[in-house]
Amino acid sequence: MKACVAAFCVCVMLSACAAVASQDAPPIGKRDKESVYSEIENAPEKARAKRNPFEQNDNAVSAGKILFEQHCADCHGETALGGKKAPSLRAVEVQGARPGAIFWILTNGVVRRGMPVWSKLPEPQRWQLVTYLKSLGVAAPATADEASKKP
Repeated sequence: MKACVAAFCVCVMLSACAAVASQDAPPIGKRDKESVYSEIENAPEKARAKRNPFEQNDNAVSAGKILFEQHCADCHGETALGGKKAPSLRAVEVQGARPGAIFWILTNGVVRRGMPVWSKLPEPQRWQLVTYLKSLGVAAPATADEASKKP
C-alpha cells in the first residue's frame, strides 16, 4: 500500500512540474521558428549599425545572385525560400533585419545550426550577398490553390 501511495505522489509531482514548465515555454512551432532566426538578434549593435555600401546598387544585386547560387542555394533553396537544411531567407525576420546584422551572420556563421562562416569571402562579396537577399523581399504566403498543387 505504501508503494502505491508513493508512486501516486511521484506521478502527481511529475504532472505538476510538467504543467508549470509548459506554461513558461512557447508553443513548439513558435519555439522552433524563433530559434532559427534568433541569431539575427544576437548581432552586436556596432555590427547592426554598419551601412551596406552597395545598397540600391543593381550591379551588386546581380553579383549577389551569382554568389547566392554558388554558395547558398544548396541549403536555402534556389529562391531563398528555405529547404531541408536551412530556413527561408525571405522570412520577415530576415527581410526586416538591418543589413549590418545579416552581414554579421554571413561573417560569423551559426555553426551549431549548420550555417558556415563566410569570413574568407571578401567583404565586398558578403555585402553583395546582403544586397541580393534584401532585394528579394518577404515571400508572399502560398494560397490554398498553390498549396494543394504541391505533391
